[in-house]
This record gives sequence, C-alpha cells and structure tokens, in this order.
Amino acid sequence: MIPRSNSDRARETGAWFRQPVFWLAVAVFIASLGACIVTIVLAARHPDAPVETGGGKLMGMPLRTPAAAPPRGTQ
Repeated sequence: MIPRSNSDRARETGAWFRQPVFWLAVAVFIASLGACIVTIVLAARHPDAPVETGGGKLMGMPLRTPAAAPPRGTQ
C-alpha cells in the first residue's frame, strides 16, 4: 500500500475554504459586527431625550430631591 500525502487527504476531505459551514460562520460574524456598528452610530446620532417626571413620588420614593447624606462619625 502506498502512503498518501497530506495534499491527497485534503482533496478527499475538502479544504477548509471549501466548507460551507465556515463561510456561514464568517457571514454571521461580519453581520453581527455590522449590526454593532450601526447600533453605535444610531445611538450617537439620536441621543435619548430626558424624561420629565413632574416631581412627586413613585412607589414612595421622591423623584427630584436627593436623599440626605448621613453624618460622618468620628472613629
């Protein structure tokens, strides 16, 4: 029996660049990077508008006044 070379084995199994799953993975990766870039650009161009709360309380918590800081004790 004659030993086969690596190139003969590669031809039988198919080279990595001939595998459709590899190209599908590359396409998904590039599409996800593109979606990230589009999201970042849209977020930079259209910042969120501040929400007016109108004061008062929400679930018992004041909406506009900050809580007073507790006094510092000496140690």
